Amino acid sequence: MENKNLKFVFLIILALVWGSSFILIKRGLVGLNPFQLGSLRMVFAALFLLIIGFNSIKHIQLRHWKYIALTAIMGTFIPVFLFSVAQTQISSSVSAILNSLTPLNTLVLGIILFKIDFQRRQIFGVFIGLAGSALLIMNGALNNPDQNYYYAILLVIASICYALNVNIIKTYLSDLNPLSITTGNFVVILFPALAVLYFSDFFTAVQTEATQNVLVYILILGVVGTALANILFFKLIKISSPVFASSVTYLIPVVAFLWGMVDHETLTFVQLIGASIILLGVYLSAKK
Repeated sequence: MENKNLKFVFLIILALVWGSSFILIKRGLVGLNPFQLGSLRMVFAALFLLIIGFNSIKHIQLRHWKYIALTAIMGTFIPVFLFSVAQTQISSSVSAILNSLTPLNTLVLGIILFKIDFQRRQIFGVFIGLAGSALLIMNGALNNPDQNYYYAILLVIASICYALNVNIIKTYLSDLNPLSITTGNFVVILFPALAVLYFSDFFTAVQTEATQNVLVYILILGVVGTALANILFFKLIKISSPVFASSVTYLIPVVAFLWGMVDHETLTFVQLIGASIILLGVYLSAKK
């Protein structure tokens, strides 16, 4: 299959996987705190990758490791905790919508830090997307006084981390295969994740039934939603552009919203308008 068709197949698969991750996080938070969930997710992903990708590490040269470490921190370690903490206050559907700021941030950081070419229409799209995000957050805060929508800032920071990650991979790691990059990432963060898991009092919590009941959700989240999805995502970056690859976040809110409806979450009409504005901004920023 040609790259131009294959990239859309990858995009759809990733949207289905990552769009389902938000409901898995929500389920996991029933029995785990955000730091237990985030660190356990990374540990499961790292152990799986060491099994299937240990031999791929030999392809990583010394010059690659600083970028591998950067992408591990920006693309996984920090965002995993930011999303886990944010979803203690914000619904999974809204979290997924705010995640769609990633392509906008990918473009902005690509222009500022990585000197990518751009058009005026794309900059216009950035501001439209930011306006949609502001509307979404403000309306959510008004209609959900019991939720702390300041936590939405964490999701914006996470989208910036993802944007840096995409640009770094495309610029500095495009000569590595996706399995090598992903395995290298988790080699870097395995021991920090284990340290967080230990100090989060997980090994006491795991003795309770509530924690044991959610472990399967975190296993799926780690193996499928993190390890396998990252391999596929890095492959998508390699065969397309940073902005196109990050545009998977256009589709993630659709999947997350469908899961949210199953779980009795709702979005207000104004929030739907805000989501539409974000997607319009993202479309304009990604279109060439």
